[in-house]
Amino acid sequence: MAGHRVKYTLATRLANELAEAADEMTLTKTIARYGRVDLLCIDELGYMQLDRRGAELLFQVLTEREEKNSVAIASNESFAGWAKTFTDPRLCAAIVDRLTFNATINETGTDSYRLAHSAHAARSTA
Repeated sequence: MAGHRVKYTLATRLANELAEAADEMTLTKTIARYGRVDLLCIDELGYMQLDRRGAELLFQVLTEREEKNSVAIASNESFAGWAKTFTDPRLCAAIVDRLTFNATINETGTDSYRLAHSAHAARSTA
């Protein structure tokens, strides 16, 4: 994306970075940094459970970006399955709400691309 600032991160890495920033009293600066990029790509959301603090910090980043800059989420987990990641149902609903408002949602299914690619490669070499 020429001329656009893009940041890619794993969901757990983002939550950990935000928690560390909060501990170091640099959370406002860190959230602002994530708020400034044109596109924030968060991968593997929905795979690992986030503690309440991590989920709340992620929510702050999404709120900072709301209706200003784009967010791309990659997950094999459906929104319904995110209740396992975000154990507070209200916080889960608020995060899904932030991500889906005025969004384009491209559902590709829940099958693993990596597994399908590996299986295809194995068949090609056999």
